[in-house]
Amino acid sequence: MIQADIPAWLAFVVVGLALAGSTLSLLGAVGLTRLKTFYERVHAPTLGATLGMALILLASIVWFTTVERRFMPREILIGLFLTVTTPVTLILLARAALFRDRTEKAEADKKKPDRGLPG
Repeated sequence: MIQADIPAWLAFVVVGLALAGSTLSLLGAVGLTRLKTFYERVHAPTLGATLGMALILLASIVWFTTVERRFMPREILIGLFLTVTTPVTLILLARAALFRDRTEKAEADKKKPDRGLPG
């Protein structure tokens, strides 16, 4: 492994960003396991993944730009891809769950006996 000559303050910035990002991602995962309904469960990981990913990628940009001595656009492309796909996935999952809930409710309403007046 190659030893990188970077200032200590920069190493602390990179470590701080990476730790903050991983902590937010962990909180999203904990929210996934602790929350009760599907709609709550799908919300927490999306927020944690998006902000956590942004901080981790920012740490990666700072690190590799310093070590390689040139700008590294790879991380920006990764961030752009994840920022676009994560909310779209959330929307598709939420719409599918909403459709399922409405369909099940309509079927349950059809199966209920009519308790109206005889006639």
